[in-house]
Amino acid sequence: MDIVIYHNAECGTSRNVLELLRHVGVEPHVVEYLKTPPSRTLVAQLVARMGIGVRDVLREKGTPYGELGLDDLSLSDEALLDAIEAHPILMNRPIVVSPAGVKLCRPSETVLDLLPAEGLQPFTKEDGEVVIDSDGRRVR
Repeated sequence: MDIVIYHNAECGTSRNVLELLRHVGVEPHVVEYLKTPPSRTLVAQLVARMGIGVRDVLREKGTPYGELGLDDLSLSDEALLDAIEAHPILMNRPIVVSPAGVKLCRPSETVLDLLPAEGLQPFTKEDGEVVIDSDGRRVR
């Protein structure tokens, strides 16, 4: 299965998604988007494929969101894409691209929506939360 994850190793959710992908036997293409930011065109395409708005992919915590006035609801998608292009940290993560679709995987177990449900093995996140139980069923 060919999967891409837009990843930030400093983010626990992103680390959990990457580990969960590997746990189910998928070695994704890892794009460390702070080192290799996607183009604004690609960000717009990802947002469109997710069926959400550009504003829905913005991250506030630990970013210049407030300083840039991005809480102004009158800002256009183009202005928001400009901000993401200038400050890639504004793009929330992890975004996972798979043959089954594209998702902003928050919470981390959302990635399971993009994977086959058969043959899942128990999985616990780094904080101790069980995601897949001992019977191979999603807990949430």
